[in-house]
Amino acid sequence: MSDVSAIDNLVQKHQSLKQEIAKVIVGQNEVIDQILLSIYTGGHSLLIGVPGLAKTLMVNTIAQTLGLDFKRIQFTPDLMPSDILGSEVLDQNRNFKFIKGPIFANIILADEINRTPPKTQAALLEAMQERAVTIAGQQHKLEPPYFVLATQNPIEQEGTYPLPEAQLDRFMFAIELKYPSIAEEIQVVKATTTDVLVSVSPLFNAQEIVAVQQLIRRIPVPDNVIEYAVRLVNATRPNLESASDYVKQYIDWGAGPRASQNLILGAKAHAAINGKYSPDSEDVQAVATGILRHRIIKNYKAEAEGISEEEIISKLL
Repeated sequence: MSDVSAIDNLVQKHQSLKQEIAKVIVGQNEVIDQILLSIYTGGHSLLIGVPGLAKTLMVNTIAQTLGLDFKRIQFTPDLMPSDILGSEVLDQNRNFKFIKGPIFANIILADEINRTPPKTQAALLEAMQERAVTIAGQQHKLEPPYFVLATQNPIEQEGTYPLPEAQLDRFMFAIELKYPSIAEEIQVVKATTTDVLVSVSPLFNAQEIVAVQQLIRRIPVPDNVIEYAVRLVNATRPNLESASDYVKQYIDWGAGPRASQNLILGAKAHAAINGKYSPDSEDVQAVATGILRHRIIKNYKAEAEGISEEEIISKLL
């Protein structure tokens, strides 16, 4: 199959996938798109929202429609790294045997990741970056596709440990979940207060998703689009001479080079699901907010004036 027909095929499968997910999840179109984009590109996502917005249900439904192995890890203040990664135990013959932890699955839901101390948060780092886990000097590979979707309650809540910048940077997208509209909430209540159970069918399998990830990487990108993405990321850095007064006024730290890489990968996937064979600057703009939101660190002035990351990004766009 040529790449052109593979992209046409992906457009159809993406639409079917969204229809299948919509049987269970009402609305949240943009959120589902961004989660799927990060799966198609092999990235990870961070979902930010108050409890009760069906974050777990959404991830579970997506895992089912993709035909992937799914594990949920509930992060708590007393969770240890070995509870996630697994540990070595002595068997009857006094030999050490490795018992795999819940991190060995295709899709990991790291629920309320900011409720666990930094030591346990860091245990996820190697898995997210290297797609491997090292226990007692032995490296264990994780089966592709491998995708971490972490949820985080808003930082102002009690008993949370904010994620360090290095870990935030590992997430391709930071996706904000908003409350549903009144019409959507009525639909949710109607659907969830009866005894009717809705089931979804898998439309992909692990090999097909790996093939999609390879296809996205092969999509050609014009030089001017790469330059546009790099210039956009550069514009977030207040310590550069070329930085605008607005950026110097409101930003402490800008985005790093990983943001530029993710903008291009995200733009490729966004172009592909919309039936385009090569991305343009509009595709970069479409994914920019989710990719830059958690990589820009505002200063006190921005906090005091109530200026959000989204406002800063839309100003830069």
